[in-house]
Amino acid sequence: MNIVFMGTPDFSVPCLENLISSGYEISGVFTQPDKKVGRKQLLTPSAVKTAALKHKLSVYQPKTLKDGEALEIIKALHPDLIVVVAYGKILPKEILEFAQHGCINVHASLLPKYRGAAPIQHAVLNGDMETGVCVQQMNEGIDTGDILFTVKTEIDINETSEQLFERLSVIGAEALLNTVSLIEKNELNPVEQPQGDFGYASMIDKSMSNIDWSRTAFEIHNQIRGLQTWPAASTFINGKSVKIHKSVLSGECGNEPGKTVHNKDVLTVSCGDGKCIDILEIQPDGKKKMDIKAFLSGNKIELGTILGK
Repeated sequence: MNIVFMGTPDFSVPCLENLISSGYEISGVFTQPDKKVGRKQLLTPSAVKTAALKHKLSVYQPKTLKDGEALEIIKALHPDLIVVVAYGKILPKEILEFAQHGCINVHASLLPKYRGAAPIQHAVLNGDMETGVCVQQMNEGIDTGDILFTVKTEIDINETSEQLFERLSVIGAEALLNTVSLIEKNELNPVEQPQGDFGYASMIDKSMSNIDWSRTAFEIHNQIRGLQTWPAASTFINGKSVKIHKSVLSGECGNEPGKTVHNKDVLTVSCGDGKCIDILEIQPDGKKKMDIKAFLSGNKIELGTILGK
């Protein structure tokens, strides 16, 4: 089967690698244009481009899919199937319908829940105990196509979005191979998604970082693990901004929200429901992240200090 692959970040790479190792012909790889990264603004290729070039595949990086140029490239490649994994662009109808088997997409949620750009982070932010990967037949809607294959997995209460990204990328790659195999055998049983609003997983942005200590301990813990590593949950300690990268739930303490109730080895903070969290990893503004023991050895945090001020 001749496949055109479309993807951009690290999450997409296992899917591409699995297709290659399974012997499928990858006639072309579409990915986002190189971007300037870091303080030096170095022009950096996407993870998918790096992987594709390693395998000597043809790479295409159109700035837009709307001018017809990308469609002409795809027509010349004659794919039987187009596979899309976190590409980052909306495909026009002409591309969606060009290949014999259309376009299929690997989406990191149990659709119809968490349609949109950031399903993994939102699942963690909301404290979900289960998620998964759906392979869907793409249509003109946003993640509204028929479901072709589903894999479920539990979310550990301390699992971060970064850790879940890594797990779901592997699960997604396996689900993709199973789906392509079913397409080849003509054994697909598409399941139509229900109609209605099931929540949209919008892009994550910095406005979500600030911790409101009046929220429950579980909500704050989910915020910390859901926004790791970017933009990271943040607060103020003695007037200085810090990012919090790791925490665990710590039982009842019944104190004022944001109040420190333990400052030896871990920093324990009271939340709005009278329960506490232990902060385990922290990053002062302008410095590298560190474990809380190292932070406390160099920063005196008095018991009763109110975070967020």
